[in-house]
Amino acid sequence: MTIKGVLFDFSGTLFRVEPVQDWLSAVLDASGTTLPPAELARCAQELEEAGALPGGANPLRIPAHLAELWPVRDRSAALHRTTYTALAREVELPDPALYDRLYDRHMTPAAWRPYPDTGRVLAGLRERGVKVGVVSNIGWDLRPVFRAHGLDDHVDAYLLSFEHGVQKPDARLFKAACEALALDPGEVLMVGDDRRADGGAAALGCAVHFVDHLPVEERPDALLPVLARAAEGS
Repeated sequence: MTIKGVLFDFSGTLFRVEPVQDWLSAVLDASGTTLPPAELARCAQELEEAGALPGGANPLRIPAHLAELWPVRDRSAALHRTTYTALAREVELPDPALYDRLYDRHMTPAAWRPYPDTGRVLAGLRERGVKVGVVSNIGWDLRPVFRAHGLDDHVDAYLLSFEHGVQKPDARLFKAACEALALDPGEVLMVGDDRRADGGAAALGCAVHFVDHLPVEERPDALLPVLARAAEGS
């Protein structure tokens, strides 16, 4: 069956969040806080190991007090903020206000970069008349990120876990996405970087295509095959 719609994951698929040290440095600069280079590097390394940056690396270990929150963190905005600020608090920072400021920073368009081929692929799908949806496990509204990078006009629907109270790989989120595009699942391709979460679309009957969650500089053209699949059919 010909592909008439493509669903994309957000983080690690269309966009990549800034590196942890850049994230921390931006917040420190905005708050007028200065750390010696060695201390900055230490804090950044510990924040990365703690998995405190949403969209970044997962925690090396889940603290016991967050064991129940971590699996459901994307079901609401409150759960998302609580989980990630708690992970950040596993790292000693010079000002307690920095934990919330770090969380707020990651929701800004400046914290995100599209992959080099994101704009080309989204525009190409639009030119071909292929509908596009963004399906993300997330705790905040990512629409401003797409608008700031000039990509919002290429997206027909956003299906965000915190707005629906359900997260991937639950088929209900993919079903809602297909319905938003007014397409049968068999006409839809899901593109993502998480084999478990994004692979859940296959249970609904969608085709699935995976990309690797790599830094922007290391993944210049992994999305281009999506254009070919949309043109040729599944």
